[in-house]
Order: sequence, then C-alpha cells, then structure tokens
Amino acid sequence: MSSVSRRDELLDLVTDHVLEHGLIGLTLRPVAAAIGTSDRMLLYHFGSRDDLVTAVVTRTEERAIAAVDALPPADGVRAGVNRLWEAYQRDPMHGCLDVYVQAAATGLIGQEPYRSAVLEANERWVRALRDYLVRCGAPADRVGRIVMLVDSSLFGFQLDLATDRPGELARGVDDLAAAAQALGSETMRS
Repeated sequence: MSSVSRRDELLDLVTDHVLEHGLIGLTLRPVAAAIGTSDRMLLYHFGSRDDLVTAVVTRTEERAIAAVDALPPADGVRAGVNRLWEAYQRDPMHGCLDVYVQAAATGLIGQEPYRSAVLEANERWVRALRDYLVRCGAPADRVGRIVMLVDSSLFGFQLDLATDRPGELARGVDDLAAAAQALGSETMRS
C-alpha cells in the first residue's frame, strides 16, 4: 500500500470520526485511538494537527460537493432550491455542513487553520452551487446573485433547525426558492 493511499485511508477514517463527534476540540491522541492508529502516524502522514484539520475540512467539503453534483437537475430554480434544502437535511450533506459550520464559526474569530480552510472551501462550494443551479435553469448571467442569496440563506435556515420548527423552515425555504426563481427570471431588473 502506498503512502498516499494510507494517508487517504486515514483521512477518511478521521473524517468519519469528525462527522460523528465534531471538529471543535479535536486532539490527535483520542482521534488516533478511535481509528486504530497512533498520534505519531497521524503526524507522519499530515505533518501537524492543523494540517489534519485542514485536510478534514477539505474532505468534508469534497463529500458535500459530490452530493450537490449528484443531485438531478430540478425543473426550475425554485424546485432546485427546495431540492437542495432537502439534501441539506440528509447525510452526507447534513454532517458535512455541520463540520463546515464548526470550522466557519472558529474561523470567524480568526483562528487558523479554520479561517483559511473555510475561505478556500467557499470558493469550491460556490462553484458547485452555481453549476447545480444552472442545471436547474438559472441564467448564467444571474446565477452568482442567486447563489449568494441561496447559500447564505440556507446556512441560516440550517442553523435555525435548532428551533425545532421544520414546517416554518420549509415555508421559509420555499419563499427563498420563489425569490431565487424571480431573481433569475427574464423580467427581473438588475
């Protein structure tokens, strides 16, 4: 087995552990013990705890992007936004977004490596959402505005799930979806 494939295997194991237990407070010895290796092996393959955290954030983002890429195109932007929200509620996307939120919250206070990892992840995530919404019929010249509205709002709705009002959230998401559809319509003025 090559060093690269062992590193990838370890990264997937650590990522699965983080998806189950969270990113904040991650320390090498407990995670190494949980996945059946040593902290020295993690350091050998990743260099440092910060490099491991960055790799985990990137891997969870890759999994979330794969889930977006796998979504079939919906019949229109409104249906696409609602389908995206449904995907947010299921794994793998739900767990990946939770890890992203943990990294983003820590990055907001400027703590590295979270800040840099999240900024890099954002660029790739936005591209995936743009591609998906274009597949759903969003005009290429307006999809950037639609993604900004939808992405920020869906993350807000995701955080609001703690309020335990799924019916109200679903109505709010559909209102967002209708606004995104209108933003993409030909009659919308810039």
